[in-house]
Amino acid sequence: MTYRAEFKKYSLDFINPMGTSRGVLQQRDIYILCISRGDVVGFGECSPLTGLSLDGDPEFGTKLSRVCDSINNGIMPTDENLLDWPSIRFALESAFLDIERGGKQQLFASEFTKGVKDLPTNGLVVMESIENMYRQIVAKIDAGFRCIKIKVGALDFNAECTLISRIREQFPAGKIDLRLDANGAFADEEALAKLETLAPFSIHSIEQPVKPRHWDAMAFLCRESPIPIAWDEELIGIFDIDEKTALVEAFRPAFLILKPTLLGGLKACEEWVDIARKFDVGFWVTSALESNIGLNIVSQWAATLDVSIPQGLGTGKLFTRNFQSPLSLQNGYLHYSPEKFAASSTVQDKLQLR
Repeated sequence: MTYRAEFKKYSLDFINPMGTSRGVLQQRDIYILCISRGDVVGFGECSPLTGLSLDGDPEFGTKLSRVCDSINNGIMPTDENLLDWPSIRFALESAFLDIERGGKQQLFASEFTKGVKDLPTNGLVVMESIENMYRQIVAKIDAGFRCIKIKVGALDFNAECTLISRIREQFPAGKIDLRLDANGAFADEEALAKLETLAPFSIHSIEQPVKPRHWDAMAFLCRESPIPIAWDEELIGIFDIDEKTALVEAFRPAFLILKPTLLGGLKACEEWVDIARKFDVGFWVTSALESNIGLNIVSQWAATLDVSIPQGLGTGKLFTRNFQSPLSLQNGYLHYSPEKFAASSTVQDKLQLR
């Protein structure tokens, strides 16, 4: 039986501007891929981030259109032909897996997708003014989150330290974990001193303190930092399994941050998981600001990894409108309600923004 492929582009508005050290996002462009085989339709999402994704390219829509044309002509694209387009690889993998499982957007069976076991997740705090960030943090803690991820690096460093100190005075380390994400904002020569300044605040970890591929600086920080180093952007664009293995073995970061949209899909991330476990390196799964369709896929997969620490999956309420979802946040945990998809039987329903 032949496959038919098509996609639709959406622009989702952030409820609040999404600030990082790379700039501020007001809107997010996403592409929903639909592949059908007979009456069964599988969904995937490919949503590259401009300035971060390997495939954050102005010609992305043209490339995706060509991929769909290829499928419609009976020619299946291969991973090797899409190495530079990791989010398309993720969408294809997801859509075909969805078809295999009956087109119900339930790709993985687990206690999570049965609605029995919830996933712990961190509360994300985006960059705003220091006072607004403080209010965000308190609101997240009041909502039940026990792990807070704070974007740092774009504001005055002393002001950021004052904010973190203020939080620690109210919420000690035994009650709240604090993760930081610098998105490569620290200069190589200043990074260690800044991490030493932050260390007394009992920081769980810091993601990507320096820019990716600054290997000398990163090697130094992985050895000397008083705060555990997590690799995020450092993983982007590395697809060869031998190269992946050599990097983790040589540098031994404390954690790997796994984002299927940026890293080429679920199987590509599973390679990183296997390597992390081999070298006793921690990891967690994080969304890359996908819509609810992509978040649903990533969350279901994360639940198969027998994770216990908070994941980075609490992003479904960032947009003013989104697709229907079986996911909800409850006291710092992500809950899956399988019955939420039962009432929607058409593709049009599932692709309707609400």
